[in-house]
Amino acid sequence: MPKLKTHRGAAKRFSVTGSGKIKRNKAYKGHLLTGKPSKRMRKLRKGGLVSDAQYDNVKKLLPYMF
Repeated sequence: MPKLKTHRGAAKRFSVTGSGKIKRNKAYKGHLLTGKPSKRMRKLRKGGLVSDAQYDNVKKLLPYMF
């Protein structure tokens, strides 16, 4: 069998925690930032975890990260 290729775009956006969960960055920080409150921007700085619904999809993109 041939080796599986890692999806390079996904590899740059996700990382795995020690317990096997997938970390991600929050969205809505790219542009049109002047209209967004400072409180919202502070909350967007913190990362999040990939939801259970998307976990399997992301795992397929990153075959050797687990």
